[in-house]
Amino acid sequence: MRWHHDGRTNDGFLRYPADSLAWKSFDQKFPNFAGDPRNVRLGLASDGFNPFKLMSTSYSTWPVVLVPYNLPPWICMKQSSFILSMIIPGEKGPGNDIDIYMQPLIEELKQLWVGVETYDVLKKENFNLRAALLWTINDFPAYANLSGWSTKGRYTCPCCAAQTCSKWLYNGKKFSYMGHRRWLDENHRFRYEKNLFDGTEEFRRAPEQTTGSDIWSMLKHMQFSYGKTNQPPNSRAKKKNKEVYDHDVDQLSDDDSDEEDDPNEAELWKKRSIFFELPYWKHNILRHNLDVMHIEKNVCENIIGTILNVDGKSKDNLKSRLDLVDMGIRHDLYPQQLPNGKTSLPPSIFAMSKKEKEVFCTVLKDIKVPDGYASNISRCVSVKDRRLYSLKSHDYHILMQDLMPVALRNCMSNEVTSCIIELSNIMKVICGKVLMVEELEKLQDRVALTLCNLEKIFPPSFFTIMVHLLVHLPYEAKVGGPVFYRWMYPIERFLCKLKSYCRNKRYPEGSIAEGYLAEECLTFCSRYMEDVETRFNRSNRNDVCSSNNSAETYLFGSYGEPLGKVEIAQLDDKSWVQAHHYVLFHHNSLDSLRTEYKEELQSRVRSRRLHQRDIQKLFTETFHEWLGRTVWNRREVSEEVKWLSQGPDRIVKRYNAFLINGFRFHTKSRERLRRTQNCGVVVTSSITSYASARDNHPVEGDVEYFGVLTDIIELDYYGRGKVVLFRCDWADVNTSRGIKRDQFGFTVVNFSRLIHTGQQLMDEPYVFSSQVKQVFYCHDPMNKGWYVVLRNTPRDLIDIGDGNSDDIERRSETLPFAAQNLDGTSTSSSSQFQWAREDMDVDFNEN
Repeated sequence: MRWHHDGRTNDGFLRYPADSLAWKSFDQKFPNFAGDPRNVRLGLASDGFNPFKLMSTSYSTWPVVLVPYNLPPWICMKQSSFILSMIIPGEKGPGNDIDIYMQPLIEELKQLWVGVETYDVLKKENFNLRAALLWTINDFPAYANLSGWSTKGRYTCPCCAAQTCSKWLYNGKKFSYMGHRRWLDENHRFRYEKNLFDGTEEFRRAPEQTTGSDIWSMLKHMQFSYGKTNQPPNSRAKKKNKEVYDHDVDQLSDDDSDEEDDPNEAELWKKRSIFFELPYWKHNILRHNLDVMHIEKNVCENIIGTILNVDGKSKDNLKSRLDLVDMGIRHDLYPQQLPNGKTSLPPSIFAMSKKEKEVFCTVLKDIKVPDGYASNISRCVSVKDRRLYSLKSHDYHILMQDLMPVALRNCMSNEVTSCIIELSNIMKVICGKVLMVEELEKLQDRVALTLCNLEKIFPPSFFTIMVHLLVHLPYEAKVGGPVFYRWMYPIERFLCKLKSYCRNKRYPEGSIAEGYLAEECLTFCSRYMEDVETRFNRSNRNDVCSSNNSAETYLFGSYGEPLGKVEIAQLDDKSWVQAHHYVLFHHNSLDSLRTEYKEELQSRVRSRRLHQRDIQKLFTETFHEWLGRTVWNRREVSEEVKWLSQGPDRIVKRYNAFLINGFRFHTKSRERLRRTQNCGVVVTSSITSYASARDNHPVEGDVEYFGVLTDIIELDYYGRGKVVLFRCDWADVNTSRGIKRDQFGFTVVNFSRLIHTGQQLMDEPYVFSSQVKQVFYCHDPMNKGWYVVLRNTPRDLIDIGDGNSDDIERRSETLPFAAQNLDGTSTSSSSQFQWAREDMDVDFNEN
């Protein structure tokens, strides 16, 4: 419970909630609370679910879960650490009346703020334990129930509040949330390009966040009533009339009417949240979190449904085109009435032809991802119907951040693709496990510019509230820290587990409570069984068993866990020399001997006037022979160097699967019939390069080598030590025939052009197993033989920091493509912008 104070690395990066501005601001406001690191910080999560697993049954149970943030990150978000504080029974959800059910919990939180006497087993003393609630975690509908702000209607955004920029779409019968030019610089040219956007110039500033103290000042004297009220029969007609009125108000606002632009914010609250009864709640700078999981899922669903023109999912339809007519913008996209009674819709710039949709779906259908990276998305892709089915939230997460940009590379115009790639980059940075405050401040400008470019491309109906909420995510990441402590993924998985406890359908809440208590008892007992494998101490799927003491016998950190059948094989002479060479050239104990032999060679061939490159080649070919002859009788040479010089046994162990560094590697032959791809590897190596064949002044630099794993062997130095080597086919990274970067920043490799075949004695097909990191390749359908490189990180890798500046470089390794220069490539005027595609047939709508 003291890890956040004693074990956390404090180096300026945001790795943990304790690094966030919200945590530090709370400590500054309440120094007495912060003085004892044993005091607990909590997060509260709640959401409804159907415990019966039957979609036909309408029933909603609402658990309220507490998350203690004092624990280390590898324990904090585990289900065994969650506290099920209460269960709100169904069959209907509590809605805004959730405050009534939460009154006992609030009373306990008040008591915990004062403190309760607790025993510290480490210091063997009693102390006054206090706890405070930092924020809530919930989806957007539950956000309204817990905060009191209505997430429906004109002022939906809880961050913009009364300054929410919305417009009623009369034909689409919904609100559009645009106005993202407010976050741009005051002199940005987009502010004056009215024809590229909604037909108006933008001179307003970005809205400021309303503080908790301001909200408390507005609501503390207001009275709110709870309970359900029956609406009159004609309420639907009144609502429809209000929508018509809202449309008229929008028309008036175009004539500089500010009647609706300056509402009384206090009247927009549906209630005063019960959390304000906590004496510290109004001082929290981040009280309710926007859920990145649902935002990302809905935005990705918007994009895919629109570009594939899926019925019921597309935001580009006849109603959206009629809204363009009402707004008087984008005349190229106006629907046209034909003599036969049909209406033609000119294809938008983001529309795809049937062939392009098939290419998009084929890429997703054929792609294979590493083990544990994602579900088998190919099962959800129909190339024939040109659409995607039954995707889960995590599937959209993977599509948004990695796969969708790759699939769109050859299917859309560069301007549209660049915007979507930049949006994917932004989401990948926001979802990173290590954040930088400076980078997040720059990201705020990037996300505003990206949304403005999307406003130029997509119709107003595309901009639902979920798309708008993207503009607030960088600020919340800066204030609250990494999002994987604050999103709904672990909570949703916990709710799924609670659902499995429901055995008695008559009393679902009681059944869940009994199952949870039994689980808590077992978890408590398991803490005292260190030698027994339990859920708490069980290794993850791709973790190497740490109980094995044989790791010390492996050199170069190459110890891992082989999988599958072990084959005993004998290396041929060429493979033996290649493996022996690689070990000798990468052992630090041999640095002085390598220098000695190189100087000896230079003095020996001085009369022959050989170039530096020829000397290096001669050194590579003969060093192992010279070492074996020279060091055996030297007393100053260590025993380790002596047995290394004699080379390994020619009898080796051969594997076809191996676990190391959190990755699962398979040889190319093993995964031929599998639905996962685990043979892609990348190694970063420092090399000596020459500018030309006559260059005698080499330059050293780091180069990434991309390869495909073909063999795994374990060398044995006659019981003195072992080394695990990976043999790979390496793409030629020295020429443009083997590697290139496209206009979007993707790295593309060609394995028909190898750097060597491994058939020559001086080839280097082997690397240490500890050197490799995992990548996977996606076939480029438009360029035969070329593959797009996508990087992978271990699923449960948590970077707690070591005070090393290399952490910055380590973070960027997961970005598969570069940031897009949207400001520099954007069309400068509406006269040059093409909203309609001229190389596609028009779409028809029946009247």
